[in-house]
Amino acid sequence: MKLSSKLVVAALSFATVMGLASCDKRKTLNLYTWTYYTPAEVVEAFEAEFDCKVVVTEYDSNETMYTKLLNGGAGSFDIVVPSQDYVSIMMAQNMLQPIVQEKFTNRDKINPKVLEKATYDPEMKYAVPYYFGAAGISVNKTKVTNPNYARDWSIFEDEQFKGHASMMDDFREVMGDALMHKGYSVCSVNDSELDTVTSYIKTKWLPNIVKFDAEGFGKDFASGNLWLCQGYAEVVNGEVTPEFWEKNVDFFIPAEGGPSYLDSMCILKDSKNAELATEFINFIHRPENYAKFLDSFMFPCYVNTEAEAFMTTTPIYKASELDNCQLKMDLGEDIAKYTDRWEKQIRVMN
Repeated sequence: MKLSSKLVVAALSFATVMGLASCDKRKTLNLYTWTYYTPAEVVEAFEAEFDCKVVVTEYDSNETMYTKLLNGGAGSFDIVVPSQDYVSIMMAQNMLQPIVQEKFTNRDKINPKVLEKATYDPEMKYAVPYYFGAAGISVNKTKVTNPNYARDWSIFEDEQFKGHASMMDDFREVMGDALMHKGYSVCSVNDSELDTVTSYIKTKWLPNIVKFDAEGFGKDFASGNLWLCQGYAEVVNGEVTPEFWEKNVDFFIPAEGGPSYLDSMCILKDSKNAELATEFINFIHRPENYAKFLDSFMFPCYVNTEAEAFMTTTPIYKASELDNCQLKMDLGEDIAKYTDRWEKQIRVMN
């Protein structure tokens, strides 16, 4: 009897759950995006307003995202958030569907400066900008012996940082910094220009750089092992206290500019809920909603300038510092010109 009772209770419980599940006829929006990139409160507000469910799946690189989509995952998602080079690749491969412009009523909120940089889709036919950002330079002012250091990429020549400087383990970033410093395009494929910056990095920067690191530099900076590092402000800011950041960290994106990225929201060609996906993109760009995203990272207001009025945090760098930055675009087969120099002449020496 005890066993039978348990079975009856279990069966009833299962039936109840299945009944509730079958009654939930809400549409489901599947979002495939970067880790921690969409505030939960914004997602929950969208679910409440549109009586739907949003399932968020996260990735840590464009390569991971792209590979999953190519290997059968494209039909599982509605929205994806690739960076500029992958947007152009996915457009060329017919992986995206057009944004219904009549439904995208907040298109006027997008900063024209961003669209000027998005030469691959300046009319937002397939890609709606989400965030435009760039790596910069962090200096631990408590370790500086000469406070009159250069506030451009030549700071990596400064011997006072020798053995305590790092740059990202990313050839487009490091070589891009040198290209911008020398007055070239961050997307240059000119052999003479690439040879010039390769020699410059080897002779001027490498003697001071202790390592190339794209992940742990924030912790090393916070511990005092690094006094100078190239990387994203939010990484360093996330490792130090607010007091230390405000008093002891000089973060800047050089006025000469540097390599940058533009992540955009795109609707996949095989989306099962394209209309709801468009509503989500439009919802994100309501200024009061977009401000919540900026506040979560303490990002400056560059893509959606009207959101600034709704922000509650002080950005960790100024939006104007991004003006001269250039997007790292897809170079096709010419990327080998970078990888060859990086692996054989730069990275191997560190």
